[in-house]
Amino acid sequence: MPIINIAVSTAPDAARSARIAGTITDLTRQHLRKDPTVTAVAISHIDPSHWFAGGQSLAAQGNESFWLDIKVVDGTNTKGELADYMAAVFSAMGDALGGVHSESYVHVHEVSAAAYGFGGVTQEYRYIKGRLDAA
Repeated sequence: MPIINIAVSTAPDAARSARIAGTITDLTRQHLRKDPTVTAVAISHIDPSHWFAGGQSLAAQGNESFWLDIKVVDGTNTKGELADYMAAVFSAMGDALGGVHSESYVHVHEVSAAAYGFGGVTQEYRYIKGRLDAA
């Protein structure tokens, strides 16, 4: 059920966006155990002449970059899972973009289950309802 926002320093390309979304959804399933049927991915594109790393635009450096921002419920993943996820995402995005600047980022927000949800229902409610239904 995570929402994943990815900014890339490339021109819009629907086929590449679909590949990135599929790859990231799969990595999120593998490393963070998140259900792909309720994973949302939004990809935005930023002209590399408007993206700066180390004081120079990526266009001037001839580099690509990305910023991946994902929200998950706090306490649902270990430090090891998060570290493995970040490494896998960095590698996969490098493959997808043809290499990336080292200043490419993954930010995992661990948020309260009572303050996060989808479809108008919090994750806290889903958890409690699931426990009651199982009883």
